[in-house]
Amino acid sequence: MNVAIVGLGLMGGSLALSLKKLDFIKSIVGSDHNPIHQKDALELGLVEKIIEFDDIKSYDVIFLAIPVDGVISALQKLRDVSKDTTIIDLGSTKAKIVSSIPAEIRENFVAAHPMTGTENFGPHAAIEGLYENQVVVLCDLKNSGETQTKVAKKIFKELKMKKYFMDAEEHDRHAAFISHMPHAISYSIANTVMNQENKHNILALAAGGFRSMSRLAKSSANMWEDIFRQNKSNLLEAIGLFEDELKLLKKNIEDDNWSEVHNNIKSGNRLHDVLD
Repeated sequence: MNVAIVGLGLMGGSLALSLKKLDFIKSIVGSDHNPIHQKDALELGLVEKIIEFDDIKSYDVIFLAIPVDGVISALQKLRDVSKDTTIIDLGSTKAKIVSSIPAEIRENFVAAHPMTGTENFGPHAAIEGLYENQVVVLCDLKNSGETQTKVAKKIFKELKMKKYFMDAEEHDRHAAFISHMPHAISYSIANTVMNQENKHNILALAAGGFRSMSRLAKSSANMWEDIFRQNKSNLLEAIGLFEDELKLLKKNIEDDNWSEVHNNIKSGNRLHDVLD
């Protein structure tokens, strides 16, 4: 297979590094609107060459590793690809992307969300093995072509990813709780501290807990603005439920109700009984 990757940042660059290890991948080229990313991707050896967006249409597999609004825009420009072409997006929201697919290429398209990443971005953030042993969610496969479904499953299997299947709306609600809301909270934690007059003294005390909670605040503003916009209703629901939990804990602290504070903490401890 000849592969074209649109977007050569963390997700696209890491994908390129992993695809290079697969014996059925013949060539990997890249496309990126950012000339600095183009230069860096070539110097880092992420792709064999940089091509213009219009030239990706001749490739067997096209990965769209770009912000979700960019995926929707790109799909409108891919209406004339061959019926055998496989288009796979890696966006963090799915419902609006799926609803925006032009009818003539619906069978070409596979909606995927690899549940992996870091807070860093750009070609220099690319990590070999980023996808290995991670979850990938494949949405609405019933509407993808038989060939495209087989291609996507084969690639993600060879990348050693754990495949889960669900519809796009279900995915977006789940993602709001385990990905999008945590990012919103991390940005808010960072801004709370940065808005203090003595922020430098506060940050001098920053240890593991604060760094862990605020790590996601390094994530790309452009990308996450898109994600928040795309998944607005689910994100607001998740934030609202989080606020209810925080208000409950705050009230118990205000009321010196330490037994309930203890119960709040113990209840939260149960999360890792599931995760671990």
